[in-house]
Formats: sequence, structure tokens, C-alpha cells
Amino acid sequence: MLKANIVKALGAMSGTSLDGVDAAVVFTDGERIEAFGEFDYRAYSEAERETLRAALGHWEGAALDLAAEVVENLHAEVLAGFEDIEIVGFHGQTVAHDPKGRGTLQIGNGALLAEVLETPVVWDFRSTDVRFGGEGAPLAPFFHFALAKFIKADAPIAFLNLGGVGNITFVDPRFDRPDEEGALLAFDTGPANAPINDLVSLRLGIDCDAGGALASRGEVISDIVDRFLEHPFFYRVPPKSLDRDAFAALKEDVAALTTEDAAATLTACAAMSVVKAMEFCPELPTKVLVTGGGRHNATLMKMLETALDCPVAPVEDHGLNGDMLEAQAFAFLAVRVARGLTTSCPSTTGVAAPVGGGEVSRPVLGGGIATTAMLANR
Repeated sequence: MLKANIVKALGAMSGTSLDGVDAAVVFTDGERIEAFGEFDYRAYSEAERETLRAALGHWEGAALDLAAEVVENLHAEVLAGFEDIEIVGFHGQTVAHDPKGRGTLQIGNGALLAEVLETPVVWDFRSTDVRFGGEGAPLAPFFHFALAKFIKADAPIAFLNLGGVGNITFVDPRFDRPDEEGALLAFDTGPANAPINDLVSLRLGIDCDAGGALASRGEVISDIVDRFLEHPFFYRVPPKSLDRDAFAALKEDVAALTTEDAAATLTACAAMSVVKAMEFCPELPTKVLVTGGGRHNATLMKMLETALDCPVAPVEDHGLNGDMLEAQAFAFLAVRVARGLTTSCPSTTGVAAPVGGGEVSRPVLGGGIATTAMLANR
């Protein structure tokens, strides 16, 4: 167990947009945030990204082994660059998510990383939640609750993460704990950056629609957006979560469009997903703070500002780092797991009761050179 005061925790995240590995330090006791520390990012090469894409949707097989090696090697490289870390939160890479069926699968071996880094590593954050009837996602809401306290919010706010998949957390900071009834409501909103990224990667060989430039020049095909919003997911009462490719049919829907029109239409789908999600919030939040890569998409942000009935702003307006929030979340959650605190509750994942999830692996070999070789030859 960790000592009972503030510790220097390091979190890492590789999201469904498959852009790279974020790593960030949080000084926390697992309940409150004292400060944020240094951070780093490494992009996947195109070859690495293709290896990860080949593993998506698989539950076993050689493709997973190859992808896990990519995930572990890049995480080891990034995380080794930090000093005086007391605990690491390692999310791994989600390749399949079917919480009401086969479960959820994040590749990457945290025990192996613990040996390489010679530091305790908390990992496999989602499995316990799924085992007790939860969706296993989203997991950042308890961190969002601490963030609301950190920025001294005194009325309900929402954190909107626009990654490969979008998710929203409604936070009422007037409560004392995140697992109190009414303190949080969290769920996936729908596809966000993933369909857009896949479109431009396939057609143009680029990673994303930078700044929403392509979408800004295109026409939104409203018939496609309307059909998209008829999907049963949007009528399910939250909590609820999505696999990255749950809306794979969108690719076919925009296949005959120009790249600009397809980008505009997919961007509108992402925005309207959020509009539908807001209907489930207990009350209108005083503001929506946007994190994740989607906040850099000016076209998407403009659509949200036009469609929502409350202010929309990037989290940077409150001095936060929207590129690192998810990595910071897993640093925070790692400390909660190590201290036996809850990490999800019925209103965030639909789990039967508040639970703590995650496996703690501590280094036992103590040989940096040898254990790095282990990773390379896993």
C-alpha cells in the first residue's frame, strides 16, 4: 500500500484514435489533486499504427501479440524518461470492447512494465467493473470529479472527451465523494474522431482532419446524419459504452461523398451525438469543458457551440491540459487502486455497486537490462 499522503504518480494512455502514447504526472493522494507535473508524448509510426489497427476487434491470435509488443515497447520508452515516480497507471490499448458479451480487452502487460521500470504498475483497470455488471467505461469520471474540485467549480459542469469515441461526464461538485448518488453521470456519447481519422487515413494518407479544415469546406449531408441518429444506442439510458467500431456502417454511408463532404458529415455526426447525450443530463451544466483531440477541430467545436444551450470551451480555459487529461486520469486512478478506493460506480459504468478495479504489479527481478530484454523478446 502507498503511504497516506501525496505521491508522485505517472499515468499513460493510448487511446482509440491510435495516435500515440500520452504520459503525465499527477501529485495526488487518490482523492484530491495537489498539482500536475511533467508530461510527454510519443506518436506511433505509421507501421506501428497499422499493426495496432490489425488487432482491432480480435480477442486472440498472433495479431494481438504483435500489437502488444508495439504497445509495451513504446510505453517502456516513454515512461522510462520520468524520474522519482512512486506508482504508474498503465491503461494499455483497447482492441475489443463487448461488456455485455465477451468483456473488454486491453493489450499490454503491466507486470512486464513493472519489471522494466522497477516501479509498481497498476493495470487492467476495466475487467473488475465488467465482471460486476458494468460497462467498463468510461473510467475517467472519478478523476473528473477531482478536477471539478481542483478548479473550484461550485455548480454542475460537464467534461466532454472527444477522442476516437466521445464520452461525457456530468459532475456535481456540491457532493463530497464521486461515488455518492447524484455526484456523477458518465457515458459514451458516440463516435468522435475515429471515423474522421479513418476516412482521411484511407483517402489521403494523413492522420486527422487538422483543425477541421476539410470539414469546413464540405457540405453536411443531413439525411446521413438523421439516419445515424436513429441508431438504438442513442435511445439507451446511460450508463452505456461503445466499441471503437460500433458505428462501422458510417464508412459505407459516406463512401460515395467527396472527402470534404464526408468529413463534414462525420463531424456533424460527432457533434449531434453530444447533443443527444445532453438530453440525459440531470440538469443543464453551467458549462461544457472539452478535452481530447476533438477540441482542436475548429469545425467540430463551432458545431457544438451552435447546437448546445450552454457555454462550450476547451479545458485550457481553466488551466488544464486537454492533451494529457486521460493520462493524468490513470495516474490518479492508480493511486486510488493502490489505496483500495473505488474507481467506478453505478452512475458511471452501470456496475452493480461502487467497485475498485485494477491489478497492482510490483517489480521482483530488479534488473533493468535483463528486463528490457525480456520485453523485447516477449
